[in-house]
Amino acid sequence: MKFTATQIADVVVIEPVVHGDERGFLMETWRENTYKEAGIDASFVQDNHSRSSCGALRGLHYQVNKPQGKLVRVIRGEVFDVAVDLRKSSPTFGQWTGDILSADNRKLLWIPPGFAHGFLVLSEFAEFTYRCTDYFAPEHERTLRWDDVDIDIDWPLRDGQKPLLSEKDKRGVSLKDAETYA
Repeated sequence: MKFTATQIADVVVIEPVVHGDERGFLMETWRENTYKEAGIDASFVQDNHSRSSCGALRGLHYQVNKPQGKLVRVIRGEVFDVAVDLRKSSPTFGQWTGDILSADNRKLLWIPPGFAHGFLVLSEFAEFTYRCTDYFAPEHERTLRWDDVDIDIDWPLRDGQKPLLSEKDKRGVSLKDAETYA
């Protein structure tokens, strides 16, 4: 596996080794000792799988009190995936990093605890999986505005397209009003 730090060093793009032939392919997406050697020491307790339509924007979500690390990947389609640093003690507090994840490029993204996470579906639909280091706790879930001008995420929206948002995501708060981490 190839591990590449993003402009926010703790967020890592992972490119698995893909073994393929005329029958198809096989790849490892998680191997504890390999990840530990790369500096990612994570224990997962929950797996999630979502399917979303083109233009759907999910996020930016995070949990206070029970922050989740997430190992994410796309198994069908393509998304623009984003992590926002919400750790006040971090030199990259309030900054974001993003990458294209797709079934074709097979990249994974490691987002450690302390980050808000979201994605925009670029293909007709996308199926997205993520492994979490803590359980979903709705009472601790928070949503950061996807279009907060202080964060200024460069979402690849087409020709003034408006994203499809859930009611929860429409009510997201700005970074200046958000609960963050120490």
